[in-house]
Amino acid sequence: MLIESTNLSSLAGNDDRFSSLSTSAMLAKGEVPESHRRIADSYIVIKKIYGTPVVQTRISNAEKTLLAKYDFSPLEFSTIKQINEELAFLKRWSMSLEKNLKNDSDTLLQIRAKELKFLAASRYVNLTSEIYQGYKAIERYFEEISKY
Repeated sequence: MLIESTNLSSLAGNDDRFSSLSTSAMLAKGEVPESHRRIADSYIVIKKIYGTPVVQTRISNAEKTLLAKYDFSPLEFSTIKQINEELAFLKRWSMSLEKNLKNDSDTLLQIRAKELKFLAASRYVNLTSEIYQGYKAIERYFEEISKY
């Protein structure tokens, strides 16, 4: 697997809800790939125009397979800490010289945006627990990096 150990979780401390959302904002303050900004802008524009995304499409089996290839859980089963670690990887991979890794990184963030749109459009009814709030980290990241 391409996933390596990261020390981002030490920034979060034990309170995953509070500190980790701060970590999402910190991730957005660093160098952000242009592809991430485009994905975030698309999401934020739709959110501002319609209030919530109106599209309720789920991710395809091929997209689930790509998530599984990198050991990423579906967004509704991800914690804030997991998503922050994923975002750090995706930022690094998006700036990689390896073309396949760079393409996969951008595709993975698009999948996350699609999952977030689905969850927002369904009013987050698919969430099974307060533990799985990774969608908040993705949304915060998008809000921080978007120019809108």
